[in-house]
Amino acid sequence: MKTNKVWIPGCLVLALLAACAVNPVTGKRELSLISEQQELQLGAESDAQIRGQYGIYQDAALESYITKLGRALVPHSHRPQLPYHFAVIDDPVVNAFAAPGGYVYLTRGILAMAGSEAEIVSVLGHELGHINARHSVRRMSQAVLTQIGLGLGSILSEDFAKVSGLAGVGAQLLFLKYSRDDERQADALGVQYARSAGYNPAGMVAFFESLERLGDLSGKGSLPGFLSTHPLTKERIQTTKAMLTADDAGRFENRDLYLKAVDNIVYGDDPRQGYVEANAFYHPDMAFTFSFPAGWKLQNTAAQVVLTSPQEDCAFWLQAEKSAEDLSAYARKKLAGIEGGTLLQDQSFKINGLASYHQTIDVTGQGQQQTEATRARLSYIRKADFIYTCGAAAALSTFSRRDPEFSRIVKSFETLRDRTKLDRRPKRLKIMKGDGRRTLEAIFQAEGVAKDLWPTLAVMNALPLNQTPAAGRPVKVVR
Repeated sequence: MKTNKVWIPGCLVLALLAACAVNPVTGKRELSLISEQQELQLGAESDAQIRGQYGIYQDAALESYITKLGRALVPHSHRPQLPYHFAVIDDPVVNAFAAPGGYVYLTRGILAMAGSEAEIVSVLGHELGHINARHSVRRMSQAVLTQIGLGLGSILSEDFAKVSGLAGVGAQLLFLKYSRDDERQADALGVQYARSAGYNPAGMVAFFESLERLGDLSGKGSLPGFLSTHPLTKERIQTTKAMLTADDAGRFENRDLYLKAVDNIVYGDDPRQGYVEANAFYHPDMAFTFSFPAGWKLQNTAAQVVLTSPQEDCAFWLQAEKSAEDLSAYARKKLAGIEGGTLLQDQSFKINGLASYHQTIDVTGQGQQQTEATRARLSYIRKADFIYTCGAAAALSTFSRRDPEFSRIVKSFETLRDRTKLDRRPKRLKIMKGDGRRTLEAIFQAEGVAKDLWPTLAVMNALPLNQTPAAGRPVKVVR
């Protein structure tokens, strides 16, 4: 049998050896095409993208509290010299994320679910574990060698990303799925860091067990749920339990302190930032509305609203920017920033009393997989101090068929004046005390909690609905 030998050039061998670095956690050499300085730069750039696209929960006291808990772990980590940052993402999905260089994010959804400082510290420790072991950096290094992207892509093509600005490394990091080995290592580090900081690492087990009962609460949001990015198995829970020691029970839990900190946090979707009813989108804070075709999927983030057709052959998006610039000048500037963009037609007219300027453009792709140009309609609408960009894109062969739908969406944009739509308020998590007489179900009923929330809130309170909380025990309700 003839053996086929693969010869690797000496220069490539030297380059790969030079790209190896010592892992701060294991002490072993491993592939790393990203230096620590590059990691810090990537983290800072990703942080700006994440904050801009998903938004930070506006509660300075809560963010300060979470930062304090996170910083208590830093001296016990393997990379205490990093400039760590902790933030709360304004999203109801239950999840936590880490970006390279020391950036840790918790959603307000995960803060509402957790029941003690010990639980949330274990989550922070787990994310610090990913950073300290450089898990995302290693994944990116592997992606470079195998020429695999991080997996998001654009809805239509590379050209769509150019026109809409939806692509970005920061957003892709939030969808990065870790391997089982990475998760086990992060669990072990989270237990180690929490214990060293004086917290009971059994909080990690309590958190995992709650997640297991709740399932993946991704909902229809723009972010994945914890179970999507941090695959949870019974084996992981058992392995984490095996790490606990008899001494751990005497360490900090701090249930009351934690629940006091999250009392009044927004629970679920915040209608102030936009909501959908009967194929119409309403944004009370910015006082606008528009309608869209039945069956289209809508995702709403802090940076933009994105609509995709049921066939996913086209997309529509809306963004807003504060600007006093003339609409036509603003449009020309935006067009100049689109690589490969060619203006086909422009026009201006009023939409429901608002000044607007419109461009139809073709975008010629440069990517290796590009097979057809993309056509886009860019509509700029002036409303008060903001310019709203309504963009629509489809492949050239599809655009003419979809254009009437695009036009109807744009022409439905108008100022929101209906008080019943403008005055919507979010639900909030409230902490009350059990009286030792009423069951959890009776408390929910008396407090007017929506019945569909009872099962989830029972898990969040770590009690069955038919059990009576002890007198003085904190109870989570939603009003």
